[in-house]
Amino acid sequence: MGEQVPLHVVAAAGEAEALVRRCAAAGWSAHRGFALLEPAWDLAERRLVCHGQVGDDHTASQAVLAAARGAGIIAVATGQLALNLAADLRRVGPLGVTPGKAEAADGLDLDAEQRALLARLAAGSTIAAAAEAEFVSLRTANRRIAAARQSLGVKTTREAVMIYIKHARD
Repeated sequence: MGEQVPLHVVAAAGEAEALVRRCAAAGWSAHRGFALLEPAWDLAERRLVCHGQVGDDHTASQAVLAAARGAGIIAVATGQLALNLAADLRRVGPLGVTPGKAEAADGLDLDAEQRALLARLAAGSTIAAAAEAEFVSLRTANRRIAAARQSLGVKTTREAVMIYIKHARD
């Protein structure tokens, strides 16, 4: 399978709806819920993206199983359940990949994870809060921000955030 499957864990239903619309525009079929009754195991060619609220361990398990079968996942979850679900989905593939999402034309050599963290820092979050919101450990967030600083050729996180803000406005 050449195309990466969308895997997202978000805290708000509005964010999930926007991701579902973006996936649908890229040719993915939306399926509400995570229970799949399809007879075929491999769903990758169906380009199915399952979405909905994950409020318990059973629903989280259904989401992970659907992802393992090749379906995209856009799950709305919070707290420890969201952290656990994100960790499980990372075993299937990278989180945050969105089909049809245009690559930034700002000229910055940053990946989606670095951009997400810098955007949260630009909005006033601490690194710890940004890490939690992006469902990564503080150590992972610090590593991604360090890589962003290196890509941008700056020494401080503040400088990286300022460059990110400047290019986001242009």
